[in-house]
Amino acid sequence: MGHSAPRRPEAGRAPRLRLDLQIASRLPRLPGRAAIRRWAAAALADGGGRPFALTVRIVDEAEGAALNEHYRRKPGATNVLSFGYEPAPGLEPGALGDIVICAPVVRREARAQGKAEAAHWAHMVVHGIMHLRGYDHVRQRDAAVMEAAESVIITRLGFPDPYA
Repeated sequence: MGHSAPRRPEAGRAPRLRLDLQIASRLPRLPGRAAIRRWAAAALADGGGRPFALTVRIVDEAEGAALNEHYRRKPGATNVLSFGYEPAPGLEPGALGDIVICAPVVRREARAQGKAEAAHWAHMVVHGIMHLRGYDHVRQRDAAVMEAAESVIITRLGFPDPYA
């Protein structure tokens, strides 16, 4: 996919982030733009203050399931999907891609796991961005690296370690 090796997240200058937030869910009490921007910025904090562009689309179950089935060939909705941009002439520098978060799935998972919903939302935003930055969790070793990076970011945001 053309990604460089993932970098360990570290505190740094806040990135300049152009966030396109799309709400396509009818679920009440969704996180707002400010929260999503803060969580995304935390996942991009080691970018040296360079600009990034990101789309976050919050969907209901039908759209989440359709995307998961089409792109991953898996039935039903999942919590977060990431769609990276391939560098192309004329593409905005720092364009990361899109993440799609299924609101009902996130809400159910937070309740089932006994987590604060905001903590799980933050984790899904961070997790989606980590995929866009080249992290993966298919192999156990890669999963350990990705989870450790996410844990650092999430705890810096003031939430409990999602993997503890």
